[in-house]
Amino acid sequence: MIYNDFQKEKLSALGFGAMRLPLCPDGEIDQAELDRMVDAAMAAGVNYFDTAYPYHGGKSESALGQSLRRYPRESWNLADKFPGHQNVHGVKPLKPEEVFEEQLVRCGVDYFDFYLLHNINENSMSYYGNPDNHFMEYFLEQKAKGRIRHLGFSCHAAPSGLEKFLSLYGEHMEFCQIQLNFVDWKLQDAEQKVAILRKAGIPVWVMEPVRGGKLARYSDDFEARMRALRPDESTPAWAFRWLRTVPKPTVVLSGMSNLAQMQDNLKTFAEDKPLNDEELALLEEIRRSLARMIPCTGCRYCCAGCPMELEIPTLLSMANDMAVDKGNFNTVARYTALGEGKRADACIGCGQCADACPQKIDVPEEMIRLADLMGGLKTWEEICKEREAAAEALKKAKAK
Repeated sequence: MIYNDFQKEKLSALGFGAMRLPLCPDGEIDQAELDRMVDAAMAAGVNYFDTAYPYHGGKSESALGQSLRRYPRESWNLADKFPGHQNVHGVKPLKPEEVFEEQLVRCGVDYFDFYLLHNINENSMSYYGNPDNHFMEYFLEQKAKGRIRHLGFSCHAAPSGLEKFLSLYGEHMEFCQIQLNFVDWKLQDAEQKVAILRKAGIPVWVMEPVRGGKLARYSDDFEARMRALRPDESTPAWAFRWLRTVPKPTVVLSGMSNLAQMQDNLKTFAEDKPLNDEELALLEEIRRSLARMIPCTGCRYCCAGCPMELEIPTLLSMANDMAVDKGNFNTVARYTALGEGKRADACIGCGQCADACPQKIDVPEEMIRLADLMGGLKTWEEICKEREAAAEALKKAKAK
């Protein structure tokens, strides 16, 4: 296992992210498979594990904690997050002191090795940027008590938003987790964000290294060229090798969903194999081909406030599939199977999804495009008019 230095500690370069854990047929977390994955990770030297309050409907923390507690506490680092971003979407306010105590109980621990302010972005700054909320004082108090060893934050904001947050709280932040991969290096200005953090002396953690699986599979032509250059490496390994070659972050979190993914990533992080100029050029070619796709990572923040209860990440994934292969029968079949009221044309354009999206996706616009692309449902103009009428009706209903 590759290790990196952090404040006189050795952290595994690969971290296990618990956002996409293995599931049983009934949709519950597969604890037995998770245990096997944690066993493999521990045996290979992984010592960083990451969860969050809302992951898996609040069940990720307890499942991961249960699995980790089979090992001595000093042999693993646990990271958790305070979901302040959820306090800006009209739901019941989450108080730092209540959430933190609940998280300790869920995870079955007395302290967190790493604790993050979750999802700093332009919308969540209405909470995080308000000093009257006193969240920072509370978490600094917990750190002083030893219940938080290292305090940091995860950020989906644009570079200007990142700088704004750092101007307020940068002196207290020990690390920052950003979305970073060879596509978002340019697409989401990750290169500039890394420069800002390096200038501030804040180590970089990586989330979405393969963009929710989007960078784990390419066209047959691209994959053939990759195999010719690196016959012993999997396709996802290229995204991880790029991170180790170019930005070189401290920890790379991977949201692995089964033992096979864990084993593949463990093989990749067993030793450094930097990409050469020819290989970097191939990834740049792939980046240019993918940059036109909708940058959804499947985080599902958009789903919480959708009045139509649409499976937005599923719909956006279908839109990307159709962009690559418009005549894809399987995608059309899946779309049709969603049923009336659950397809893209059911979107009323209220915009709650776009406000919640860390990727800044104009979701209502993409819903119109997808509905139009599928054809045979309604025209673009008809969808727009119906959407406006539905949004107005919803507005009037709320006013009452």
